[in-house]
Amino acid sequence: MIVTIARVTDPDRFLEIFETIGAEKRREHGCRSARAYFDPEDAHRVWSVFDWDPADYDGFLADPEIPAIAQQLGILAPPVHAVPATELDA
Repeated sequence: MIVTIARVTDPDRFLEIFETIGAEKRREHGCRSARAYFDPEDAHRVWSVFDWDPADYDGFLADPEIPAIAQQLGILAPPVHAVPATELDA
């Protein structure tokens, strides 16, 4: 699982691109699922949770089309990766 946090210019536009162009590109790079959450204290801050192997995610980041897609998403700065605190079976 990979969790990212990003600020976006337009939350509605972000969702539109995340659910279409972004989903196609993620599938191309082996992502099994993705969820986006708006921060309850700041609608322009988005938490994204991906079911993705780290190697496939690295391939996604290296894809030359990703900067243009990030621009369409309205991401203001490169996403920050949440650091796992622990992992439990249940």
